Amino acid sequence: MAEIIKHECGIAMVRLLKPLSYYQKKYGSYLYGLNKLYLLMEKQHNRGQEGAGLACVKLHARPAEEFIYRERAIGTSAIQEIFANIKDQIKNTPHDTADADWAALHLPFAGEVYMGHLRYSTTGRSGLSYVHPFLRRGNWRSRNLLLCGNFNMTNVDEIFNSIVAQGQHPRSYADTFVLLEQVGHALDMENQKLYDRYKKEGLDDIAITKSIEENLNIADILKKPAQIWDGGYVICGMTGSGDMFSFRDPHGIRPAFYYADDEIVVVASERPVIQTTMNLSVEQVKELQPGECLVVNRRGNIHTEQILPPRNYSACSFERIYFSRGSDIDIYKERKELGRYLTSQILESIDYDLEHTVFSFIPNTAEVAFYGMLEGLNNYLSEQKFYMLRNATAPLNDSELKHILSLKVRSEKVAIKDIKLRTFIAEGDTRDDLAAHVYDITYGTVQADIDNLVIIDDSIVRGTTLKQSIIKILDRLHPKKIIIVSSSPQVRFPDCYGIDMSRMGEFIAFKAAIELLNDRGMQHIIEDVYNKSKAQQNSPKEQITNYVKEIYAPFTQKEISKKIAQMLTSEDITSQVEIIYQTLEGLHQAIPNHPGDWYFSGNYPTPGGNRLVNNAFINFVEGVDNKRQL
Repeated sequence: MAEIIKHECGIAMVRLLKPLSYYQKKYGSYLYGLNKLYLLMEKQHNRGQEGAGLACVKLHARPAEEFIYRERAIGTSAIQEIFANIKDQIKNTPHDTADADWAALHLPFAGEVYMGHLRYSTTGRSGLSYVHPFLRRGNWRSRNLLLCGNFNMTNVDEIFNSIVAQGQHPRSYADTFVLLEQVGHALDMENQKLYDRYKKEGLDDIAITKSIEENLNIADILKKPAQIWDGGYVICGMTGSGDMFSFRDPHGIRPAFYYADDEIVVVASERPVIQTTMNLSVEQVKELQPGECLVVNRRGNIHTEQILPPRNYSACSFERIYFSRGSDIDIYKERKELGRYLTSQILESIDYDLEHTVFSFIPNTAEVAFYGMLEGLNNYLSEQKFYMLRNATAPLNDSELKHILSLKVRSEKVAIKDIKLRTFIAEGDTRDDLAAHVYDITYGTVQADIDNLVIIDDSIVRGTTLKQSIIKILDRLHPKKIIIVSSSPQVRFPDCYGIDMSRMGEFIAFKAAIELLNDRGMQHIIEDVYNKSKAQQNSPKEQITNYVKEIYAPFTQKEISKKIAQMLTSEDITSQVEIIYQTLEGLHQAIPNHPGDWYFSGNYPTPGGNRLVNNAFINFVEGVDNKRQL
């Protein structure tokens, strides 16, 4: 409840298709592309709070002059820091602010091809060396490679072994380093193939270099490495000679959008970011399809190519619920629908007593689902009013009529987060006491011991903040009943595709299922699942079955929700507490075009997901507390 979940990264790319002088004349600045990249990154700041990076390729740099510029920083203010550093570099380079042609040759970061990245770590690794873009250097521009992405590979070991088998000596086991070397090697092979071809045709070395730069085949470079990738990804790259690409995984797990006209190509993780930056309608922004790669070559030619065939479409539903910007027209509608589909469960919980129930939301990201919930409740109330008026056995007097017409769904701003409060200086019970004051409540919004209080959130994953803070705060209003509603289903299984939820023991739904098994003397199920998981631990990932589903099988969703409520309610709480989760059916009805639901169902779209959950359960039983073992 109101917990921060670290999640996938954000990507941004810009390719200018005209000379810088064109943008200087039309828009008043040859830094037009850099300015657009800044907007794309700032509008996605929610996706990366640990670091940011930027790279620029200049198409017309001369020998002995830099053609790749890169700037990276760590921390929540990384975007501001890297652009401040770029501004200083430009400021400290004597130049004519009106001479676009000179800038294109000499001025730092005044280029035609840009890449930006916002980082959220999902592997526990941190530091500047892990901040994208990664760079692989070479003396030939076409052999230089910049790489960034929103991804997590589940089979880094296989990828690592494949490049070692080629004779390479990777310097790191991290997935981005390994991908850089793998794709970089494929880029080298493409360069060598073209070199041999043009050498046979009798071209001299300068002509060969130029011909290679003009004719790199990005699709061929990616096709072989991508054959063994298992994970959710959008991988973006630039060569030092000016080719640019963005490639989405064949299951469509992670999102990517783009826009192109005769002046510019832009790519980002979210559609409304491009709409806002470029002032576009929703129809003008295209979604990169599963397995598809957008390529803009050095000459500025744009095309999409199918690198891998589309597989079972599994676009992430949790991203739509929790992570993406709610300003997207489809996401806004979906989140409202999530709230609306909870109406029947809520009405049942309050015994249909709307007159004595107050509705609110925590945190702000749940506001749209709250509106949908209110719409559903208002629709129900309108039907009830119609029924009372239509079926009155006698003419209603003024008082009775006014009472019916005055019935309404009561909504209030019940809780407000105190963003100034910090608990890091306290320990133990003192810290818990401070945590209980992270939210302020609005007194007088609830009739003590009479009203129910319904609070909707977008997800309840760990339940820590709920237990330590929110339920205690809400209980001070002395409602008859506190009902916490999650617009997403119970998170039961770990993620392996880029969101920092990898340990079984951190999920309150899993802990509740384990407690229920223990309560009912069914511990043998835990042992059976462990033994079956252990027996297949060293099997190929394609042969692994998700037996962890059997932990939940004996129980209904309501039984698990009831146990969660018990676990999160401390002895000093005087109100009755109930927790309601979205159903899987409601999820799929509200978000029909994003069927990826492995967090909730355990149905992983790739074999690597089954291997992750297998190892995560083994680690839980064995008490291993590492972040991720794939």
